[in-house]
Amino acid sequence: MWNSLNNLRLVSPSIPAIVKVIVFFSTWACLWLPVAIILAIALKWHPPQPLGNKKLPLLASLYLIVPLILWATTWIEGASLADWGWDWQPATFISSLLGLTLAVVSLTILFGVQLTAGWLELQNTKVQTETGETIIHFPASILKPSTLVTLLLALWISATEELIFRGCLQNLLQQDYSILTAGAIASLIFAIAHLIWAAKETIPQLPGLWLMGLVLILARITDNGSLGLAIGLHAGWIWGITTVDTEGLINQTNKVPEWITGIAAKPLAGAAGILLLLATAAVILLI
Repeated sequence: MWNSLNNLRLVSPSIPAIVKVIVFFSTWACLWLPVAIILAIALKWHPPQPLGNKKLPLLASLYLIVPLILWATTWIEGASLADWGWDWQPATFISSLLGLTLAVVSLTILFGVQLTAGWLELQNTKVQTETGETIIHFPASILKPSTLVTLLLALWISATEELIFRGCLQNLLQQDYSILTAGAIASLIFAIAHLIWAAKETIPQLPGLWLMGLVLILARITDNGSLGLAIGLHAGWIWGITTVDTEGLINQTNKVPEWITGIAAKPLAGAAGILLLLATAAVILLI
């Protein structure tokens, strides 16, 4: 194996970027599939059954392999994580916090406007007061231990995906393509990669996922090559959307077509979600 890596390092400068990307994902898949098969058997899951709560262990097994793949790639390419936008500087954490805040605010505006317009309605947000009165209390439905766990998972997932797609993949593609073309290709791969989990639900979201990838590339560019802002944005969107979905906080009223609010209640599969991404891109350019 070491000889193979050494040979790859020697010939790496002459290998087309797109071939490097194919090798990257092929190697990742080959390492993960045996683990995924064993795990699927242990979980008593097989396609085409819905993943449900079995998705998290499979996702965890996939991402736990990432450090090995990225280490090999940095060695072959003679690069470092800092070259890909990953470092431990205070500015990175500040950018991540800024991105997280921007994502949460953007989702609050997105859902708030639709709730005000009557396109969405609140669900499962009622709490009992000391007098026994039942009132709607949205914050109480969000600030739960389970949602804090979701936030930690969102940070892990976003950091992993940003390092892969906006870090490693973007830099590899920029060896042969302009920054915008590389970003478009990396974002397309990012969108298509989501098909592995729930193809039927993901297909309507593909344009939104592709645009989301572009916005996150823009975040890295405006953050002087750092992944901090992109990680925060990505984590905030995952956290917000997952919390609303798993807690059943919001329901469509069907007063407008679902292509506006989001097909199958997925914001990225609707015009409102697309507008959210475009508005976020505009804000990123201003900050």
